[in-house]
Amino acid sequence: MRIFQKLQNKLQWSKLRYLAVIFTILLFVYIASAIYHTVKPLPEGLDYTGPMRASQVEMIVDQTFIDAQGKPYTEQKIFTSMLDLIHRAKTTLVLDTFLLNDRFGQSNSQKQRLFAQELVGALVEKKRSNPQISMSVITDQINSLYGAIQPEEYIQLRRVGIDVIETNLTPLRASNPVWSGFWYLCCQGLGNQVGGGWLPNPLSSDKLTLRSYLNFFNFKTNHRKVIVADTDMGWQALIGSKNINSGGALQSNVAVIVHGSAAVDILNSEQPVARMSGADLPYVLVKNEPITASTLQAQVLTEKSIERAVLKLLDTANKNDQIDLTAFYIADRQVVHALKEAHSRGVKIRALLNPNQETVARYKNGIPNQPVAQELHDAGLDVRWCEHCHSKVIQKRSSDGKTSELILGSANLTARNLQNYNLETDIRVVGLANELVFKTAQESFDQTWFGREHAQKSLDYETYASHSYFKYWLYRLMEWTGFSSF
Repeated sequence: MRIFQKLQNKLQWSKLRYLAVIFTILLFVYIASAIYHTVKPLPEGLDYTGPMRASQVEMIVDQTFIDAQGKPYTEQKIFTSMLDLIHRAKTTLVLDTFLLNDRFGQSNSQKQRLFAQELVGALVEKKRSNPQISMSVITDQINSLYGAIQPEEYIQLRRVGIDVIETNLTPLRASNPVWSGFWYLCCQGLGNQVGGGWLPNPLSSDKLTLRSYLNFFNFKTNHRKVIVADTDMGWQALIGSKNINSGGALQSNVAVIVHGSAAVDILNSEQPVARMSGADLPYVLVKNEPITASTLQAQVLTEKSIERAVLKLLDTANKNDQIDLTAFYIADRQVVHALKEAHSRGVKIRALLNPNQETVARYKNGIPNQPVAQELHDAGLDVRWCEHCHSKVIQKRSSDGKTSELILGSANLTARNLQNYNLETDIRVVGLANELVFKTAQESFDQTWFGREHAQKSLDYETYASHSYFKYWLYRLMEWTGFSSF
């Protein structure tokens, strides 16, 4: 204490001045924390750009709409393909899924299919019938409400020896630095208490702890949606946009199944996620197959590599090329600018956007898609609304109709999904336009755009048009600060 008394006698500072100094030091530490966790090094292996691989690629489309009699119609081809891949797995199966529960998105108005329960049942049955198979399930912390509950799905899987890996999100960069700068200093070591929830939950009836909320506002997510296995037909992987929860029945989604080396690349791209979560996965080496001008090629992309590929697709589009875009969320400023620039060069662009009036059965205010649609529409782009679309897919066809390029997967077109904050996986497919995968993608888009039979009908831009400057600048502020859930 004597040293502080001597210091005070020498400085003769008032209490207010001491408080100002302490506040300045704390503010500096907070700002330093916020900046560091926004730009800190990523765990090794993330932001992955795979090699171009000769591959067989099959596209799967789920349509959801209200039929002429006013009854909901929904297809679940993607989920059926997932169950089939589980059934055909031989020695190794890895599933990485953002959601694995039926609590989020439940509706009291209609009976919904319990996708998580079905999937867990299929995995458990597979393990029991083949005890030697290596099975790993990677998922996001939101399923346990960041440690506030012990999900029944985890218990069932672990009971039969399936490795459940809940992703450690702490090493990921901070997409919401305003909050995360504080959280990393005060709260990251607090843990959580299973069954100790007492606060209301915006996603389900489960109660949240205060510590769950403190973690939630980091807005970090393992948002990947892939399943990969070795089968009698070789390595196969499914990559898409479908969530495994009961609310997923209300959404239209797309996915592809890739075969061979590209499927192995997806398996290996899961290794960094397992490592940063204290686990391990099989790693497989493969050699490239010969590629010619007519070879259909697939390339695995994760995190910011997806944004680079999307921007390259847009920036290299020429006059009279056709670009079709379907987006659950679109907010990333680089993508928005690239779309407008492509349009100004004479590229033909059609955009199907979800109006963002509800998500996981919780109503929203139209942000970000309505303000972005306003910007695109004012720039002259063709924009229509797709109320049930949960897909994230962009396709380019050359003006001569000879070649096509397709990018799809888990990543929304937002900064959080594209700029090394969330964990994401997409697939890029390049080849001749007469390949079935491109024909299926175009047919699916056209069915919705034109409202053809057995497809959901898109709506005119004016149906959900936003002319609010407040909403537009609110979206820009949320996108810039990261203080948003998109």
